[in-house]
Amino acid sequence: MKLYFAPGACSFSPHIVLREAGLDFALELVDLRTKVTSTGADYRAINPLGYVPALQLDDGTVLTEGPAIIQYVADLVPDKALAPTAGSMARYRLAETLNFLSTEVHKTWSPLFGGLSDEQRAAIVDRLRGRIAHLGKRLEHQPFLEGDHFTVADAYFYTLLSWARWTKVDLSDMPAITTYQARIAERPAVVAALAAEKALRPRNH
Repeated sequence: MKLYFAPGACSFSPHIVLREAGLDFALELVDLRTKVTSTGADYRAINPLGYVPALQLDDGTVLTEGPAIIQYVADLVPDKALAPTAGSMARYRLAETLNFLSTEVHKTWSPLFGGLSDEQRAAIVDRLRGRIAHLGKRLEHQPFLEGDHFTVADAYFYTLLSWARWTKVDLSDMPAITTYQARIAERPAVVAALAAEKALRPRNH
């Protein structure tokens, strides 16, 4: 398998999950401005929309969209329990969380990387903090989003929370969230993923 990624992007989530799964895979860096990969390939031939992540399987099949990729990887290694059993209510709860992360957290956060007026930014940050606080209530009573066990949802949420630094969203008044971030950051898969991406990052980043 090959994961197409960009430093700091949401492709970090499937990168974490692949390492948690213990699977063999390659990484290929994508320049999101030029849509050219580190091997000189046209990334739009892999994903016509031009954004990451994309996971190319050994048979050439390409899977896109982070929530789909991380569930696919989880199902390759059911013994790791990175996602509950398909068809169970717990699996639908995971889908519920992933949809919330994708539509209510990820898509609310994205505009903060662009040019906004102070008024626009304040409104978005207020809405975003409300979404994060909603998840923080869970984490006051359990170590991970879905309970006592790390799942793919945690890889996604941790990736999104890492954007707080770049977008200057202050979460210091949410101890359940900051403690959770620190807990996930210590996982060997996260440490390894960060090191691997840093090693492949262009020198001007």
